[in-house]
This record gives sequence, C-alpha cells and structure tokens, in this order.
Amino acid sequence: MTVMTHAMLKGSNVPLDTAAVRAVLRWTPGPGVPDVDASALLLGVDGRVRSDEDFVFYNQPRHPSGLVRRLPKKRVAEGLTDTVEADLGGLDPSVDQVVIAASSDGDTFRSVSDLRILLYDATAPDREPLALFDVTAETGEETAIICGELYRRGDTWKFRAVGQGYPTGLVGLATDFGISVDEGTDEGTDQNGGEGAGQDVGARPDARRAPELDPDATVVHPTPVGVPPQPTAPPAPVPAYGYPQPAVSAQPAYGYPQPAAAAAPAPDPNFRMPPMGPQFVRP
Repeated sequence: MTVMTHAMLKGSNVPLDTAAVRAVLRWTPGPGVPDVDASALLLGVDGRVRSDEDFVFYNQPRHPSGLVRRLPKKRVAEGLTDTVEADLGGLDPSVDQVVIAASSDGDTFRSVSDLRILLYDATAPDREPLALFDVTAETGEETAIICGELYRRGDTWKFRAVGQGYPTGLVGLATDFGISVDEGTDEGTDQNGGEGAGQDVGARPDARRAPELDPDATVVHPTPVGVPPQPTAPPAPVPAYGYPQPAVSAQPAYGYPQPAAAAAPAPDPNFRMPPMGPQFVRP
C-alpha cells in the first residue's frame, strides 16, 4: 500500500490511522552545531504531566509503562537522528497528549541546520513517513522547541505541527508542563544556554548524563558542558546514604610529607533523600 507523506505547515494537523508511531528528529551536524536531544511529555486533559515519570528524556529514556521510549541516536545519510517511539493505542485513557520536543546542548537553535520531525508508522518501519514538518527557530534564541504533539480526538489520534520555542531550555519547557524543578542558589549558566542560572538537567542531583550504550548507535552523546575536571589527588570515599565520610589523605609524594586531612564535618541533621523522578538542580 502506498503511503502519502504529509508535508505540514505550522499549526496544521493530520489524522493517524495507526496507534504506534515513531517520531524522528533529524538535523545536519557540523562545526559549531550543537547536539540535539529528543524528549516527550505525557500530558493529561489539563495539559500537564500527571507526575515526573511522564517525562521521557536522556536521563529517563523509558516511561514506566514501557509505551513511550527514547531510542539511541543514529547517523543516517541525511544527518543525525534522535527518536521517540510511542504506542498510543496502549496508553492509559488519562493521557490526552504526547508532546515531542527538541533541546539543544551548548548553543541555540540558530546554529542548528535542517531540523525536521518525521512521523512514521512504527508497525511498518520501511514505509515512507506519514508526515514531516520542517522546524524553524522563530527568534533564533530558542534552546528548546516543541516540534509537534500527538493528541486524542475521540477514539483516534492526530498529529499537530507546533514549532513553539523556549529560550529557557529544557528546564523551562519541562516546568511549564508541571515537571518539578529543584533549584539551588549558585549562579551560572544552564547546559542548554538558557537563563536558569546553573541549573543542571539530570535525573537526580548525583546523576550525570551517561552515554547511550546501544550496539547499533553510531553517535555517543558527549560529556555535558560544565563537568568539573577530575582531581589529581585520590578522591574521598563515596558518601554512604548521604553522610560525609572521613577524608583519605594522599600518600607522600617523593618522600615529602603531605598536609593532614581536615576533620570530617558532623552529619547534617536536615539531610533527606532526594525525591524520585527527574530533577533539575544547580550544581
């Protein structure tokens, strides 16, 4: 059966006759071009997430239901891709929309060329895309963009081309949809180039963005900007359950005595374990 690809304009929509889709973000890499990350938010009828688990992104690549997941990045003839796959037919009825977004790592979308979203029937991956939408930055200052949204209409689903940008990066976009954000007090610049000073986009305060370990992937995500250099002296032991441990003094170098290690601080009586789910905290 021949499938016609709908070339979409901003604000247009198209009905879907399949309940399993693959949304592929594709762009042209090159010198000075920031990396692009795909993400998805599962929204209720009120337009907000039901919990932090409804955010699928690089530090939380699979929804607990297993019905929405982020696939590894790949290099294709036309450029690089990052993909979100969704089994819409199996989603809980309380999920009314699935928003597909892109965020840039290290610069704005002014520096990203040929960004587009292609929507495929996930049950027939060899077919032509059902729809495509060329995503263009409106101001050039965006560090996150809603590329499109999958939404219910009765018993069916539709896809709408959106193209709405956020200069506040993935943190600002996630916050608008109800994702909880923990913020510290340090000043700085977030990794998406927005104004959320010093915000670190991560799953937990102690989590770092990990490379994607898929054997078919041809692109490994770089270490995020802002990761501090490793110390030359042996590191202190990892804290157990959040309580500071005594520091381990380094061995004398070439026979010269080293300064004594400082005494370990007393346990913090206000310590509490971080909440589950994706957190955005300042380092």
